[in-house]
Amino acid sequence: MQNPLTKEINTTNAPDKDGRFGEFGGSYIPPELQTVMDEVTRAYEKIVQDPVFLTELSDLLHHYVGRPSPVYHAKRLSEAVGGAQIYLKREDLNHTGAHKINHCIGEVLLAKRMGKKKVIAETGAGQHGVALATAAALLGLECDIYMGEVDIKKEAPNVSRMKILGATVVSVTRGTRTLKDAVDAAFEAYLEDPIDQIYCIGSVVGPHPFPMMVRDFQSVVGVEARRQIQEMAGSLPDAVVACVGGGSNAMGIFSAFLDDEEVELYGVEPAGKGLDTPYHAATVTKGSVGILHGFKSLLLQDESGEVLPVYSIASGLDYPGVGPQHSFLHTIGRVHYESATDREAVEAFYGLSRMEGIIPALESSHAVAHAIKMAKDLPKDAVILVNLSGRGDKDIDYVMEHYPLVDYEVRHENGNGFRDFLAHIKEK
Repeated sequence: MQNPLTKEINTTNAPDKDGRFGEFGGSYIPPELQTVMDEVTRAYEKIVQDPVFLTELSDLLHHYVGRPSPVYHAKRLSEAVGGAQIYLKREDLNHTGAHKINHCIGEVLLAKRMGKKKVIAETGAGQHGVALATAAALLGLECDIYMGEVDIKKEAPNVSRMKILGATVVSVTRGTRTLKDAVDAAFEAYLEDPIDQIYCIGSVVGPHPFPMMVRDFQSVVGVEARRQIQEMAGSLPDAVVACVGGGSNAMGIFSAFLDDEEVELYGVEPAGKGLDTPYHAATVTKGSVGILHGFKSLLLQDESGEVLPVYSIASGLDYPGVGPQHSFLHTIGRVHYESATDREAVEAFYGLSRMEGIIPALESSHAVAHAIKMAKDLPKDAVILVNLSGRGDKDIDYVMEHYPLVDYEVRHENGNGFRDFLAHIKEK
């Protein structure tokens, strides 16, 4: 398979030597940690030129992860919604069930090359934690995963998976007990011993080189999808849609289409209970410029610069910042950043499950929800490509308990359950 790290990266897609995308990005960390981070940068720049490393990475992505993941035409959903044709890039079919394994394999290979003994990370929905624990087990490294207490309860199946794989799951009980606090705790643990361990950041966030490095490892998604959609649909898509929390799955698929001006790109943030409430995590939509976790980007913060609590039904999206490249792409107008509410995400979760037999992650459901909304207003020959970043096994118990199926079956007199439900979506 073609390795995406060997392709030429365009200027929209590459940071400068200081790791900046315009005014965003960079590295805002203590001097002692900067020395270690410079070592990571040098090691990464070396391995991406090493044919042995690239061959090993490509081999694992193909034979272990199961790449290339397919693109699937969601015909029944497209017909029910009306308008454009919806296609899904099936990252949910990867080993471990999400896109996270793509960069975790790369990061753990890098850690092993650098002689590290342990990898540590944060996780929200648990997909990054599971993927890193998997890669660590595969390549023989220790693994510590920091996870908020709220998310541990919410994503119990993934917690069990991490433990089975040999990882130590560290419960974070301070603050909001969610993703932002897990990141804080993981950074502190990294500072205690940056020599023998490496912090494998789970998204395109953090100090340079992580926004660049995670994006590059995830760009395999876009490289595949660009080729696959042209083969299936006969042309480039009219739109590419992906959910955005930190933004790794979105940058992975967007990276292959940034030079195609005719392709509209949409990042979908969590509107939660509404953008007019405090209960959302729509960072690009509602944020302002600030510094968090070692990088400059758009953040949800108050007037004094204090980071605000955030909320999303999807644990992988409830982060108060966003990858610096996303902030840059927003400011230059290349990517449109929209949002979907909890209700819309759950409707998409149930709708895709019933119409296509695919249960999506709640994170991915935000992107599906926006694609459904878009499709109604586009002609039937238009093509929307959605990055289905993960599967919903981890969310089933939570959704069934808190968002009962009966509340989402729109039943009229003599109605037909989900047929009426989909009619309801189409009318909205």
